[in-house]
Amino acid sequence: MADNNTPATDAQQEELMKFPMLFPIKIMGLNNPTFPGIMCDLAGEHFDDFDKKTLNISFSKTKKYMALTITVNAQSKEQLDKFYMALTQHPMVKVAL
Repeated sequence: MADNNTPATDAQQEELMKFPMLFPIKIMGLNNPTFPGIMCDLAGEHFDDFDKKTLNISFSKTKKYMALTITVNAQSKEQLDKFYMALTQHPMVKVAL
């Protein structure tokens, strides 16, 4: 009997994700007017064809936090992993989903 709680291998995950694919990413940080541009520049470093037009900005109820949603054209799981690593290490980023 198969264990449904067993984590998928990288190969299984990549097979499920079907690369290349458009992949939305949510990035949250403090409300700072430079935050969107800096995050778009970071995305451009990881995805050659990143289009800033995919950026969508929303705010928390108190406007203390800014949430960005960007869509990237991911070529591989490795590319996404590297981008998530760069996001989570960036001092302006509170959460990346």
